[in-house]
Amino acid sequence: MNSIDAWVWWLVVAAALGIPLVVTAMPEFGMFAVGAVAAAGTAGLGAGVVLQVLVFVVVSVALIAVVRPIANRHAAQRPRLATGVDALKGRQAVVLERVDGADGRIKLAGEIWSARSLNPDRAYEVGQEVDVVEIEGATAIVI
Repeated sequence: MNSIDAWVWWLVVAAALGIPLVVTAMPEFGMFAVGAVAAAGTAGLGAGVVLQVLVFVVVSVALIAVVRPIANRHAAQRPRLATGVDALKGRQAVVLERVDGADGRIKLAGEIWSARSLNPDRAYEVGQEVDVVEIEGATAIVI
């Protein structure tokens, strides 16, 4: 196998490692794929198989050792800015139609929402302020 064939094989390995990365969303496969691309570059420069494998291993292990802990820290952090329905949780709303355990209407963030009480035995009358604790589909759950 000559050096051109070797770098092509390393790129095939990189592409093959990219498939489980996309299917499983495991970033480790991406790090191995980057290691394979680095080995392909080494092969393209005419280095021997031992050096190619060494570059693959060193780059892959370095990425896993450095990038993975950073990625895990970022994944564990909650977003600082709530968006969508998450931004509505904890907000106050005004009752437009009586809200009980089954149904009702509220005005929330300038929009009219269907609502129901978190406690099925509790009812809120028109004009009362309620707190939104959850959003289930298009229904606000209030207390």
